[in-house]
Amino acid sequence: MKRVRCPKCENYLTFDETKYTEGQSLVFICEHCKKQFSIRLGKTQVKAPLNKEKLDDASYRKEFGNITVIENVFGFKQILPLQEGDNIIGRRSTGTSINVPIETSDMSMDRHHCVINIKKNKEGKLIYTLRDDSSLTGTFLNNEILNDKDRIRIEDGAIITIGATTFILRTAEQQ
Repeated sequence: MKRVRCPKCENYLTFDETKYTEGQSLVFICEHCKKQFSIRLGKTQVKAPLNKEKLDDASYRKEFGNITVIENVFGFKQILPLQEGDNIIGRRSTGTSINVPIETSDMSMDRHHCVINIKKNKEGKLIYTLRDDSSLTGTFLNNEILNDKDRIRIEDGAIITIGATTFILRTAEQQ
């Protein structure tokens, strides 16, 4: 099964690509917004990564780490890189600018749900701090809800739940 995204509402539609041939054009009507759009089937080509693009979990861990979003009913497994400073985490939405957008239809996750701050201490070690970003459903660290003003230091393997979506922190590899 192959998934395509509606260009208007960004919801996914699935179809069985084995029933069609390469070069064939397909027309879809989105069941959510009724937008009609078409795609042309072609060979999947793996493009060479750009300078800032990484290929896998291990390469993301070299600089500042990543979060691994666990596959659930709302979406698929995602590995999202982190950067130094504030990493604003939330639901991906058109027009919302956040550092770490999680692609999901989980409406219990806010567009700006929580923040993971990464900074270096005097010895050069990376320190990870988690806080809620005034979300409606709260941010949970290992099944404990964070209070509004909590700033919790987190380590590699921390399990964080926002809305109905869970992700795991993978810190950068220390030298």
